[in-house]
Order: sequence, then C-alpha cells, then structure tokens
Amino acid sequence: MTDVNVPTVKLNDGVEMPTLGFGVFQVPDHRQAEQAVTDALNTGYRLIDTAAAYQNEEAVGAAIAKSSVKREDIFVTSKLWVADFNYERAKAGIDTSLQKLGLDYLDLYLLHQPYGDTMGAWRALEEAQQAGKIRSIGVSNFYADQLKDLELTAPVKPAVNQIEVNPWYQQDQEVKFAQGEGVQVEAWAPFAEGKHGLFTNQLIGQIAAQHGKSNGQVILRWLLQRGITVIPKSVHQERMAENIAVFDFTLSDGEMQAIASLDKGVSQFFDHRDPVTIEQIFGSSLRMVQDSEKQQLKGAN
Repeated sequence: MTDVNVPTVKLNDGVEMPTLGFGVFQVPDHRQAEQAVTDALNTGYRLIDTAAAYQNEEAVGAAIAKSSVKREDIFVTSKLWVADFNYERAKAGIDTSLQKLGLDYLDLYLLHQPYGDTMGAWRALEEAQQAGKIRSIGVSNFYADQLKDLELTAPVKPAVNQIEVNPWYQQDQEVKFAQGEGVQVEAWAPFAEGKHGLFTNQLIGQIAAQHGKSNGQVILRWLLQRGITVIPKSVHQERMAENIAVFDFTLSDGEMQAIASLDKGVSQFFDHRDPVTIEQIFGSSLRMVQDSEKQQLKGAN
C-alpha cells in the first residue's frame, strides 16, 4: 500500500477534505468498480467520489469494507439524483445510499443537479447532517445565481460545488464566485475525457517536459493551484499512481497563465442551462424511478 501525503482543505463547516480524490463515474460494472476503488485505496487515495446515478455505490462500499484502511481515514462522497428531489424522497434516497455503501455515515453528500425541488431535497440533507448521517452537504452543477439562491433560502450554506472544470472549460468566474462565498469548488472531468487531444496538447506538453511530468499531471496541478479539488478517474493502477503524484512540483505564474489561454469557454459535454439537456435529465430520472418501482414490485412478489 502506497503512503501518499495528500493535503486537505478545511470546508466552511470545519470538515477536512482531501484536495485530490478518485472518481468512479462511468464504471457501472460491479467487479470493475470494486477493483478500481481497491486499487485507488492501495495507491493512496483517501477521497472516493460516487453517486446514486453511477449505479456503483454497492461496489464502492464493498471495496471500502474489504480495505485495511480505516473508515475514518476515507472521505466518501455520494450524490442524490434528480428523481429523489423532494423532501420525502430525498430522505429515503440518503438512506438508500448509506445502505448500498454499507456505511453509517457519508463524509459529503451532494444534490447532483440544480433542477426540480432542490429546496425540499436540501432540507432533507440538512436534517441528515444534523442527525449525523452526513458530515458535509453540498451541490453539483450549480451556477452562481443558483448557488446564491440556495444560500439565501436555506439555513446551511453548501460546503462544496462540484462542477466541470478543465483546460477547455475553465469557468473562471464561476470558480471565483464560489470561492468568494466560501464554497469549495471540486472539478469533475478535469481531463475533459481527453477531448481535443488534451493529453498530447503541445503547450501543456512543453510545460510538462520542464517538470518531468505528464500532461495529465500538469492539468491536475493547474487545478490544485487554483484552489480547486479534483477527482480524476481511471481503472488502470499505473494511471492512478501518476495522477496522485502531483504534489512534488509547482507551476510558475507564467505557466498558469499559459494554460489559462487554452480556455474555449464552452462545456465539453452539455450546457446545464439548455432546455433540451434539462428535459433529458428529467427523462432519465423518470426511467430511474420506474426501474426502481419495478424492482420493488418484483421483491414484493
């Protein structure tokens, strides 16, 4: 087992969160997801990020249960899907996540999207935090106005906003706003899934060569130096080891500015304010509810 000293950041509720973790998005296969989390823990990762919508909470929980790493040393994040965005469904959704993960508490639980009855769902998260089921609560994919609306409406301010941030979509204003509000920004898709030749980009490659690092390592370092926590994903242990080896070098101001020049200013996946995208997300939520109800009926019969 590798001993890597990953720095932590103190959230606005006082909880310490690792600045670099491991994500399991798009790893729905139970065996592969469990192995990936096992490898990540063995490599030194202590933040594991999953979600109800990823359909691998049980695999993540199985890996944690079998690991020799103490539970209190692992920071576990999961997220509530839109299908459960009202007060009652959110309460049940939190318990379902805990049950699937096999945990007594979650370190961080997020509202996965900024749609539907976010206020009702947020109230359920606040109550779960008060009950000790969740240490920190936050959101994902919220824009500045949505974040401010929630802050002004709810007693508890979000501790984290997990959003897409990568060299092609740098979200400078969104990042600065959240940081100014004391909300920790966490980047999903830090590598933009390799789009537009990110791993072979010449400018990033030149910077990487100066430090004896890879393009991926430079990108993670660039995000960390912006005060953003990161959750890169890989199912290959050698890449996991590469991604976590980013705390032994520093990018200069000039190098940071050079990477800033790469910003395309558009999401590399989808616009969360696009009506078609919103409709698609709600459609997938409806299918998730229907599938869940079918499973419950089968169990009852």
